[in-house]
Amino acid sequence: MAEFDNNEQREEIFSKAVRAGKRTYFFDVRATRKNDYYLTITESVKQFGDEGEKPFYRKHKIFLYREDFEKFSEGLTEVVDFILKKSPSEERVSSDSTPPPSTETNRFTDVDFDDLGETK
Repeated sequence: MAEFDNNEQREEIFSKAVRAGKRTYFFDVRATRKNDYYLTITESVKQFGDEGEKPFYRKHKIFLYREDFEKFSEGLTEVVDFILKKSPSEERVSSDSTPPPSTETNRFTDVDFDDLGETK
């Protein structure tokens, strides 16, 4: 097997891109020098700089190794299930067929904080 430079990217074994609104998530399976597979999860968000600057992509990456798959999966499943069951989101309210209460504060529930930009 060929030696890898520490800065060289590992060969992708399998890749899956998931577009979700303004974000794209990349799930990439790679191999270590010993041919053990691991997962990289990358979140990519298109950002706009100052006027006249080209847009750029802000990326966050997580490396997940085989020995952590089970605990990571259990934790992720537990948190997602909690959110889906307990979140007061519009989707949950509409799936319950119960209209949201009519209050003055409801007009603020559609705020998308991604639209506010990132402070530096």
